[in-house]
Amino acid sequence: MTKPASRSHGYTTTSKDEPAIPEPTYAERVRTLVHRTQMGTLSTLSTKHPDWPFGSMMPYGLDEKGRPTFLISTMAMHTHNLIRDGKSSLFISQTDSGGDPLDASRVTLMGETTKVSEKELSEVRELYLSRYKNASYWVDFDDFSFYRMDIKDIYFVGGFGAMGWVTVSDYYEANVDPLADSAAGIIQHMNEDHAEALVLLAKEFTKVDAEEASMTAVDRLGMQVRIKAGDEFYSRRIGFLREVKNSEECRKVIVEMVKQARG
Repeated sequence: MTKPASRSHGYTTTSKDEPAIPEPTYAERVRTLVHRTQMGTLSTLSTKHPDWPFGSMMPYGLDEKGRPTFLISTMAMHTHNLIRDGKSSLFISQTDSGGDPLDASRVTLMGETTKVSEKELSEVRELYLSRYKNASYWVDFDDFSFYRMDIKDIYFVGGFGAMGWVTVSDYYEANVDPLADSAAGIIQHMNEDHAEALVLLAKEFTKVDAEEASMTAVDRLGMQVRIKAGDEFYSRRIGFLREVKNSEECRKVIVEMVKQARG
């Protein structure tokens, strides 16, 4: 049996004798996840039951720094809670990993959520409406206002064995992965049309005797796969032969790797 993967910020290894597999830092992965996802769970402190958390499904926008923004009504309970106490958290989870939900990346952003000032309102509004065009129908209603979370801390879980706190400064400085907007399509295409190729890649590059394999994540440096071997399931990272900058480069490098595996 292959040993469970051990992970650190920027590298994954499968054993002490194997070279590290490059991967994005936790900060980059968080920035990319927050960019790709549009819905999260906003937890606020209840007004009716003080000190108790109150969760709400919440679409969110992002300002230029990557801080979540919300367009919310005074009729909503979470708005009442935020007016009393801005302490809140936003939980965001990957939705396209397939298979075991525990393989999905997820993050909790903790911070103070307050009403956006008039000085900054125009920019926040523009960025939010570029993400949610339908919101233009109610954005000017008297009871709706923009709020923004000033992030204080971040906790990331990237699947089995990958978890840790991410500093706010690292998050703000991180770039969104170049495959962020095409990752879902790549994952779907590989899993639906190239299942056999994924098994070959898993056998060649993870050394697990794979019977089934599915892609659960992909970035500029490699991919994460879920492997079935007998009665066991494994989550493994496969590094690309080289860094890619777009979906076409990703396709080409995967084709090269499949040829190598077949050879």
